[in-house]
Amino acid sequence: MKILVLNCGSSSIKYALYDMDSKTVMTSGGAERVGLDGAFVKVKLANGEKKTVMHDIPEHTEGVKFIFSLLTDPEIGVIKDLKEINAVGHRMVHGGEKFNKSVLLTDEVLKVFEECTDLAPLHNPANLKGVRAVQELMPGLPQVGVFDTAFHQTMPKEAYMYAVPYELYEKYGVRRYGFHGTSHRYVSQRVCEFLNVKPEGKKIITCHIGNGASIAAVKDGKCIDTSMGLTPLEGLVMGTRSGDIDGGAITFIQKKLGLDADGMSNLLNKKSGMLGLTGISSDMREIDSACKAGNERAKLAIEMYNYRIRKYIGAYAAAMNGCDIIVFTAGVGENQASLREEVCKNLTYLGVEIDVEKNKGIHGDEAVISTPNSKVTVAVIPTDEELMIATDTMALL
Repeated sequence: MKILVLNCGSSSIKYALYDMDSKTVMTSGGAERVGLDGAFVKVKLANGEKKTVMHDIPEHTEGVKFIFSLLTDPEIGVIKDLKEINAVGHRMVHGGEKFNKSVLLTDEVLKVFEECTDLAPLHNPANLKGVRAVQELMPGLPQVGVFDTAFHQTMPKEAYMYAVPYELYEKYGVRRYGFHGTSHRYVSQRVCEFLNVKPEGKKIITCHIGNGASIAAVKDGKCIDTSMGLTPLEGLVMGTRSGDIDGGAITFIQKKLGLDADGMSNLLNKKSGMLGLTGISSDMREIDSACKAGNERAKLAIEMYNYRIRKYIGAYAAAMNGCDIIVFTAGVGENQASLREEVCKNLTYLGVEIDVEKNKGIHGDEAVISTPNSKVTVAVIPTDEELMIATDTMALL
């Protein structure tokens, strides 16, 4: 069985074609600058070879159509006919309270999904465009929606509510939803498989640390809290997002800079975080190099970044009355050994003990980095959201 996974953003379309019999990626890539000049598609073949194909992509239907053509291309394609594709799985960003699991995308489901657009005005319409493009190009092909927010729908009310007038929740759905749910679900399940333990009875803290970053508390296989909120802005310090900030500070900055709501949102989401703190970059590799070169602002930013992660781990250990497993995943979490070491250094009160030398040698590999004496198992588990989406899609056929 072959499953195509699509992740449609406002100006990009990521894709991966899976052979689910062997759970291998046949090909993957992404279209960038959709709707802009200089659009192109990057293609990664099964043998690791990479190609960049320039192509005008005015909108998502054309982007999906061109990706389909690449899948069957005589030179770089991996299938002979599009009919070999059994279904398409879509990453859907915000399902609100409407969706707590992956679903077949019927007209009725899509109508409900459109009702969540106010909660993710940039992402949800792009997701919908991808679905409509496939409907137009391959009518009748089964499509499945896998929601970023679904895994977090098991949070109890005391964890997801904000202390604002209750009518805001009733009328507008103002509450904490959380994101990166597909990643948190994948790594919390995978780490149990890797350690040969059952999720039941386990208290797991999953740390998805990338340019966007979030942490989740997973008890008995279910999420009971997560760091992102109504939007992906809340929580950790991120590449360009501020993370937690006093609402009073927001109104203070707005008045001082004369910003409207959109201007303030732009500042907090795109100009803050590590980029805003350092003035250098949102890329942790560049910031780490600047820190080693003696840049004081880079040093402060990294200390703040690590501190916020450590603080959330402590909070979630308290929320679950303990912790059995800590998982690091995503670009930074999987590859930056110094971050893992610094975060875990002050978790000795939990009984965390890191094997420093082993940790240094782990870059994107599945591994346990804690010592045998550690009371908490600390592991690195590379995330695979696309495989999770493909697996869910196959299960619903």
